[in-house]
Amino acid sequence: MSKLYDYLDERLSIGSLKAFAAKKKVPLHKDSVWYYWGGISLFCFIVQLVTGIMLIVYYRPGPEAHDSVRQITYGIHFGWLIRSVHNWTATLFLLSVFIHMFSVYFMKAYRKPREFGWWSGMALLILGLLFGFSGYLLPMDELSFFATKVGLAIPENLPFVGHTIANLMRGGLEVTEITVQRFFAWHAVVLPLLYLPLLGFHLWLVQKHGNAIPPREEAVPEAQRKSIPFFPNFILKDLAMWLVTLNAIALVASLFPPDLGKAADPLTPAPAGIHPEWYFMSSFQTLKIVGRIIPGMLGEAFGITIFTLGMVLWCAIPFYDTSTPGGKRGKIATYFGIFCLAVLAITTIWGYAGS
Repeated sequence: MSKLYDYLDERLSIGSLKAFAAKKKVPLHKDSVWYYWGGISLFCFIVQLVTGIMLIVYYRPGPEAHDSVRQITYGIHFGWLIRSVHNWTATLFLLSVFIHMFSVYFMKAYRKPREFGWWSGMALLILGLLFGFSGYLLPMDELSFFATKVGLAIPENLPFVGHTIANLMRGGLEVTEITVQRFFAWHAVVLPLLYLPLLGFHLWLVQKHGNAIPPREEAVPEAQRKSIPFFPNFILKDLAMWLVTLNAIALVASLFPPDLGKAADPLTPAPAGIHPEWYFMSSFQTLKIVGRIIPGMLGEAFGITIFTLGMVLWCAIPFYDTSTPGGKRGKIATYFGIFCLAVLAITTIWGYAGS
């Protein structure tokens, strides 16, 4: 082992990486548990990548999409389990990313010098949402078909460019086999090519700047702050959280595998209660609420504008909150975050309650 280490160290400079990991510290306080959600989202993405590659072997986009998913589910040994793991991990991935985003926000980890970590994280969230949206249609059953039609109504309501964006995503005026092929290309090729380098950049920034501490911890003198070594202490705890996550995924994937409905038929009416997935439910419900107040295309455009403006303000928060700990702008930013979290939760629950 010593000779192997020397061989690798001479060529890959493992010693410098080891020294960096040994010197790096992770803050230890009451809110340290939130640090693990970034690692959980990373683990979920790795599981998504592995199971996605396994599914690609048998999946056939286009007219045979539904039959290929049926073959995976019922004809391939443990195909149902791989599909179920992929499905449930997608949900947990986006949930963990949302939790990670809000924990970063309330810890003020977007402040100097971590602005690019915040922006790259927001870009990863947007790509993650596109992963979920593009993958949802691929089984091409009734539920995914009509839910995708509903989901595409959201960007279609954007002023001026909405119809063009929706038509480019669909490959025409309606959701067809061409749409499946386009969504598959985005899901399996384009989005991974965009996501992987951005993820590498984000992880590099996290390692460069370290973990932020909550505002109340900033009042504690630096000499009195507690911390643990990144390697091996935090790494081992992070891996333990990965193991817990893997067990949770295995449990729900085994007990609650996703159904495969009938093949989509554009000529049949949409089943009752069709709605987009939970991560788009807030924007969908917001459009419905605004549409009741301001009927017609004007209301839809106004609802999209409100949601888009909120996203822009959310991403631009590092430009606003540049105050010192306890400053007025920091408090206003915290209230804005609580407001956004409340709106997101209320409209999502409202959307499911009314569907």
